[in-house]
Amino acid sequence: MPIVAFAVVLLGALLLFVLLLPLSLVQRYRVGKARRLARGWMVTTNLVSMGISVAIFLAGAAITSVWVPRALPYAALGLVGGAALGWLGLLASRWEPTPAGLHYTPNRILVLAITLVVTARIGYGLWRGWYVWQDNPGETNWLEALGVAGSLAAGGVVIGYYTAYFAGLRRRLRRHQQRTLRR
Repeated sequence: MPIVAFAVVLLGALLLFVLLLPLSLVQRYRVGKARRLARGWMVTTNLVSMGISVAIFLAGAAITSVWVPRALPYAALGLVGGAALGWLGLLASRWEPTPAGLHYTPNRILVLAITLVVTARIGYGLWRGWYVWQDNPGETNWLEALGVAGSLAAGGVVIGYYTAYFAGLRRRLRRHQQRTLRR
């Protein structure tokens, strides 16, 4: 009886996750394009968190490359591409220096692009998982067949984007604070 109850709870949690996923992606986009006040402690916390994420991400990709060929290079290329997009995002953001602080509004198109990368990768992973499970049982390495290397590249784009964006935001905020102090 406890196994049945556990299975029902697990299935309910999975169903809830699937049902709330579209809502979470819409919220991610809405929050991502909102105008914000750059606060030094928050930008630094985000930058440190992203640095830790990069280290864990690359370590995970290195371990995954034991089973999935090209996992680490794909992850690294995703990080580099994401960092390039992050710097482009800094250039495309709207900046509003005020006496109260530095306000910024990220570019809607880039925020939408990053959200769509996440959405497309989740959709592709689900579709590919179903296809591999149905048609190729035991014929290939299932991690490779699911496109794990591509998932790592997509994840790298997201992590690289936000790491570069927060690094540039921190630099810009410091320059704004130095100008404010000189006045």
